[in-house]
Amino acid sequence: MTIQLPEKVKCIIERLTAAGHEAYAVGGCVRDSILGRQPEDWDITTSASPGQVKQLFSRTIDTGIQHGTVTVLLDKEGFEVTTYRVDGDYEDKRHPKEVVFTGDLLEDLKRRDFTINAMAYNEQQGLVDAFGGVRDIGQKQIRCVGNPLDRFQEDALRMMRAARFAAQLGFSIEGKTREAIPLLAGNLSEISAERIQAELVKLLVSSHPEELRTVYQTGMSKVFLPEFDRMMEMPQNNQHHCYNVGEHTIAALQNIRSDKALRLTMLLHDVAKPICKVQDNKGIYHFYGHPEKGAKMARAILQRLKFDNDTIAKVTALVAWHDHRPVLNEASVRRAIHRVGIAQYPALFEVKYADTMAKNQYKRKEKLEYLAGYQQIYQEILKKNQCLSLKGLAVNGNDLIGLGMEPGKGLGDTLGRLLDHVLEFPEDNTREKLLNLLKTERKPE
Repeated sequence: MTIQLPEKVKCIIERLTAAGHEAYAVGGCVRDSILGRQPEDWDITTSASPGQVKQLFSRTIDTGIQHGTVTVLLDKEGFEVTTYRVDGDYEDKRHPKEVVFTGDLLEDLKRRDFTINAMAYNEQQGLVDAFGGVRDIGQKQIRCVGNPLDRFQEDALRMMRAARFAAQLGFSIEGKTREAIPLLAGNLSEISAERIQAELVKLLVSSHPEELRTVYQTGMSKVFLPEFDRMMEMPQNNQHHCYNVGEHTIAALQNIRSDKALRLTMLLHDVAKPICKVQDNKGIYHFYGHPEKGAKMARAILQRLKFDNDTIAKVTALVAWHDHRPVLNEASVRRAIHRVGIAQYPALFEVKYADTMAKNQYKRKEKLEYLAGYQQIYQEILKKNQCLSLKGLAVNGNDLIGLGMEPGKGLGDTLGRLLDHVLEFPEDNTREKLLNLLKTERKPE
């Protein structure tokens, strides 16, 4: 098997081998090359010590030198070069307490997580695949190197990585590897929220976000996202739905484009349904108030998983408004855009579409026609450049002060009234008309 190595990767390998060391491209770049995918990074493993690597290259960075990793810079592009190593005991379910350098490539490869990530390649020796990585790629499966219990005990995050790789590659998790996860899923509680978040997002934005079902079935979500477990256990028993809340959520994830904020919105848009459920006298379930409560729950969840404030703001706003249905006329839609916030459009339409497509066929045609009408009116409003916020109002606070108004709450209230008028009568959004309107208001009786 031949892999086309980038020229800079070949240069690093050739310089190391010319100095009497072994060197190979290793890990994900080899896997992706075999799969016909473009590797994001090219990592190199070598028998040379970090000090020897630094001697051979003029520009290096001590990226993780205590673990044997030096970044070699060639024309400002960085390549991680790591010495063959054997990991010591893992004390925190994530990192080895110490590493021991070795001259044996196979010892280095067998410490890695999955067979598809435990292959090495250079042009002299070709592909080194001691653990069946090519076979597992052919069988489209994620399988641990060696005993999966050992691999997951060493690093609990590998359990999430198994589901994430399955989602990204469209693979399944091999039987013994999958069976080991429920036995050790509780160890994820010792992994940082930032690490969990990174794997969750990669899974969600992948081509197969339905692998979230595996995260639930293997007990992982119970550790860091117990709210999703409750969703998976909550039936909807409503004429609009054919799935329970969790399965509806998974279907919604599959119906929206691969965007971090949008996928997180679909994950959490119905998170409050389990706590909002009421049953009427016909046995039908209703979930009154779930968007508003869901937005609060989504904020708490995203903060717990250490998401950034911008993502939290986008997702919670979309969750809060995902079920809002204004009357389809320009005035109502203008008011809706003002309340929801122009920044949430057109993403809100994508959320509504995904939500609709994840329900049953009951009134689907009418729902999609409504959504198309909503979008059409929204586009017309934008085309006409109509005022939707105080920022777009033809007058400002200085204009009102010029009329003799005092700065303060009263001034803000007046601007609010003017905006309310303009949302109803957009043609009145001129400085002259608004100031005349104010003068008329202030005339003594």
